[in-house]
Amino acid sequence: MSRAADETHRLAASDDLEVAAYLEATREQAGEAPVDPPPTRDPSIESVVIFDFGSQYSMLIARRLRELKVYCELVPPDASWEGIAHLNPKAFVLSGGPASVYDEGAPQAPPYVFDSGLPVLGICYGMQLLAHQLGGRVAASTEREYGPAMINTRGIDDDNPLLSGLHSTMPVWMSHGDRIVELPPGFRPLAFSENSPVAVMGNDSGLYGLQFHPEVVHTPAGKDLLENFLLKVCGFRGDWTPGNFVQQGIQRVRDHLGEGKVICALSGGVDSAVTAALVHEAVGDQLTCIFVDNGLMRREEPERVVETFQRHQKIRLVHVDARERFLRALAEVTNPETKRVRIGEEFIRVFESEARKLGQVDFIAQGTTYPDVVESASTGTGTAAKIKTHHNVGGLPSDMKFQLVEPLRYLFKDEVRQVGLELGLPEEIVYRQPFPGPGLAIRVIGEVTAEKLELVRSADWIVMDEIKAAGLYGDLWQSFAILTDTKTVGVMGDFRTYGYAVTVRAVRAEDAMTADWARLPYDVLARISNRIVNEVPGINRVVYDITSKPPGTIEWE
Repeated sequence: MSRAADETHRLAASDDLEVAAYLEATREQAGEAPVDPPPTRDPSIESVVIFDFGSQYSMLIARRLRELKVYCELVPPDASWEGIAHLNPKAFVLSGGPASVYDEGAPQAPPYVFDSGLPVLGICYGMQLLAHQLGGRVAASTEREYGPAMINTRGIDDDNPLLSGLHSTMPVWMSHGDRIVELPPGFRPLAFSENSPVAVMGNDSGLYGLQFHPEVVHTPAGKDLLENFLLKVCGFRGDWTPGNFVQQGIQRVRDHLGEGKVICALSGGVDSAVTAALVHEAVGDQLTCIFVDNGLMRREEPERVVETFQRHQKIRLVHVDARERFLRALAEVTNPETKRVRIGEEFIRVFESEARKLGQVDFIAQGTTYPDVVESASTGTGTAAKIKTHHNVGGLPSDMKFQLVEPLRYLFKDEVRQVGLELGLPEEIVYRQPFPGPGLAIRVIGEVTAEKLELVRSADWIVMDEIKAAGLYGDLWQSFAILTDTKTVGVMGDFRTYGYAVTVRAVRAEDAMTADWARLPYDVLARISNRIVNEVPGINRVVYDITSKPPGTIEWE
């Protein structure tokens, strides 16, 4: 028997007191009053509340649970019961995180998590929190585990519902420097690895901990394990679908807006298109869509947006030409964050001006999605690092006159597309590649000018034309051109040139939280390069970006 396995069996023989008794005893010692049970939940609604302790994989946990047709949301560790009760939680997940549970000030799980009697799944730091807060002991490990590892469940608990149907040895992805050295009362080990005597632990009350990350693709059986937790441990029905979301979303919008008028910021992208369709389905003519041509769009984009929504979708649409206004706002601006904030503020000012022409308008609807919120550090978790401000999240002015309506705020992009199809939007809109809200302004590195916008617009048109001609459009998350602020020496027709360098970017992704650079065929890259330098005066060099996300982001700014 290995050293880890021997220690696993030793820990299994530890005190078998009930967790509830331990909690009650510690409260009495601390002089705390008994905690009332949480309010009765609506049994017709199911959700998982994920406490985000700052793991780089927290968003992936949410994605995986949604893929299993169970609704979930990320919340901060200090979220009150009153703040999450509306989600009607049926289970809790404690995410990983960079802290050590025994450090002073390390974030803790709220006591109601354990008082609720609901199932709990702790992942990495979350598992260590389970042990630490329920009477076990966690300490620094002399042999840390980062990366691939093998866990072994052989002969420990073959009938456990969490591990049902899984192999007794499984490859997993570890990322920790601490380990459990003493199990909490009532818990037993369910698996071990070479350096972790407790790689999985659980009790008879639906509380489980995993030392590894089941949400990443490097844990092949992770999805099966999460499905076991949701269906066999928690008893979820697994019936959260786009159809359900549409019905609930329409009702929420109706309840929120009442008889109020609403304008929708329509860009032509999938997020704003689905938002417009959902709000229109909810309140009909109370909605007016405003399409602002800010001069930062792709070639032929304004004409296509007006054609689609005014003529085909039968939605009331106001078309505003604000190209000069946005160029003035961006004059001499080179900082990417300043660009985003300026664009967000200018959008709102245009909407306010147009709204005055419509009479009393109380609301503005936007196509904000979950990745937008997370990257702008607007989830309220208090543990996420801000990556960049999205113009429709962190770029909004504080004195905005409208109440914000964001019906897609907690959806991932693939979920938005499914909702769009459910609402009857055509596939050519639903499956368009994402386009950033600030548009080409963040694909022009440095100051934005009319000349530079035309250069990147022309190069981008060629990239898209060749990607579509090669049949690759549907396989890519995004493909586009970036005009760098670097000029290089070249030679064309025996003459020296000094022109801009353009970067071509193409990535594959599920939701833009992570992305991998696309291995485009060389002949496609060659055609793109040849056409750009020959058809776009002022550009004499083309390079291809082979950076994944992380460490890079998809957009350059």
